[in-house]
Amino acid sequence: MSQRMNRRQLLRSAGLAGASLWLCGRSVGADNKSPNEKLDIAIIGAGGHGNYNLRHLAGQNIVAICDVDDRRAGGAYKRFPKAKKYYDYRRLFDEMESRFDAVAVSTPDHSHFVPAMVAMRMGKHCYCEKPMAHCVAEIRAMTELAAKKQVATQLGVQRHAMSNMHRVVELVQSGAIGAVTQCHAWVGGDRGMPKLPVKTPRVPPHVKWDLWLGPAADRPYSPTYVPYGWRFWWDFGTGEMGNWGCHILDIPFWALGLRYPSGVAASGPPVDAQRTPKSMEVRFEFPARENQPPVTLHWSHTKKGPAILAENKMPHLRSGVLFVGKEGMLLCDFKSRKLYPKEKFADFEPPARTIPDSPGFHREWINTCKGGPAATCDFAYSGPLAETVILSNVAYRVGHQFAWDAARMRTPGSDDVQPWLKHTYRKGWEI
Repeated sequence: MSQRMNRRQLLRSAGLAGASLWLCGRSVGADNKSPNEKLDIAIIGAGGHGNYNLRHLAGQNIVAICDVDDRRAGGAYKRFPKAKKYYDYRRLFDEMESRFDAVAVSTPDHSHFVPAMVAMRMGKHCYCEKPMAHCVAEIRAMTELAAKKQVATQLGVQRHAMSNMHRVVELVQSGAIGAVTQCHAWVGGDRGMPKLPVKTPRVPPHVKWDLWLGPAADRPYSPTYVPYGWRFWWDFGTGEMGNWGCHILDIPFWALGLRYPSGVAASGPPVDAQRTPKSMEVRFEFPARENQPPVTLHWSHTKKGPAILAENKMPHLRSGVLFVGKEGMLLCDFKSRKLYPKEKFADFEPPARTIPDSPGFHREWINTCKGGPAATCDFAYSGPLAETVILSNVAYRVGHQFAWDAARMRTPGSDDVQPWLKHTYRKGWEI
């Protein structure tokens, strides 16, 4: 990067100070392309869900693929032999700055922030997997930078594009069940608390372990972490809340016009310093919005689901949302919806369809990159959603409820929470 910052300077050029974002260097916006012109996209993370995203972006020009696991990314390398191959995204940014328009970041949670921030600072459009980043400060920084740079963004909560989601939002916003004061959201199962590794085998030759760790603290390799178990280790993932929370809470966030909570409380089994829990209950308090009253949003990660389902003789959905309004209730998941009491809504006529069909979740982002309207889950919308999700993990780990002053990113009366809002980074990966 002659006459510009070298890679190390670039990675160190972003600094967080409270809620503010300080960036040095030039301000660049990627040029809009015509609708018929293909984007040049760099893929960061091509295995697992990264491969799913790549399939939906394959109609564009895939100019670079960066992954630290040759086995997991092998299929992508074969399908796109002209794409330049990288293990280290810092080198990709160093060598190809002028050769791509956008990035898709599909790495483990702890490795979203650095590549997304560097790319957006360079003026590149950014598709990022949920839950956006690994801590509250990272999410807020990404949200603010996307707004400052006016780049096209999309968070990977692809169920937002499903038709049933649209119908649920229309029902709630039409007033079918009246003003909503309570909402229950949940995911079933008991994933979490993986076994502690008892052996430290050699790193497989197809894995670049040091690059996989990235900004996380150094530790020996274990197949417990790679390729998927990382999700349930605090150093790398955000647990089942980070995994499913963005998808499921997207429903009430959209339908109720929610942004930042004013208070958070969480409970569950005893906190483990390393591993995420098998269950968790969360309560969010949201203030009034325009003509809508305050709302309490409950989250449950449990095998049984929330008690309110059994109390009202409703079916046990493995995951879903129950809106409780002054005139009735709406039970839904991603594919179904039902109004209660059944008798009251037996002859109910649904409201007119006002939300247009999505052209496709990834296509939304591609269209935005080319100068079209903002994608439905751009960071302006999904930043507050992701931040709320991660705040629940903070409340669980600190062990008490706290108030949230979103404007100042402060927890009034609970200074002990502040250190949990940000991370420290391994030497060489500092932000």
